[in-house]
Amino acid sequence: MIRPATPADIPAIHALIRELAEYERALDEAKATEEQLHEALFGAHPAAHAHVATDDATGAVIGYAIWFLNFSTWRGVHGIYLEDLYVRPTARGGGHGKALLTELARICVERGYQRLEWSVLNWNTPAIDFYQALGARPQDEWTVYRLTDEALTKASGA
Repeated sequence: MIRPATPADIPAIHALIRELAEYERALDEAKATEEQLHEALFGAHPAAHAHVATDDATGAVIGYAIWFLNFSTWRGVHGIYLEDLYVRPTARGGGHGKALLTELARICVERGYQRLEWSVLNWNTPAIDFYQALGARPQDEWTVYRLTDEALTKASGA
């Protein structure tokens, strides 16, 4: 049901990323190409990792998790930051999302990482309920900041 992604999974992952962006009401922001995903996941210097959830009957990719390592200066060890977790609506309730998170938690424990973190949109109550049922707790005291596009260029001094 859950396995590391392969280069052959890139088209399916790309399609699922676009589905997630549409669900999150931000399809116009999903600009990554299949080529960029391939380089990020399987290039000479991978920046991220991916696991996929497959349909038990057909083997079709129906969900994915893209993640990368972060580092805690307070704990002195790596952790995993989960960039995306998505399962097609038609496959939800089959345990695929939980299995993806379980696999990432297993990797953390196996490698001595002490955190598995991610962000969720405040209005996404089905996801919030799912995460809290697993024992995850929100970090309400932190606010995410982001520089992109013109603001990033301006901040760079360029």
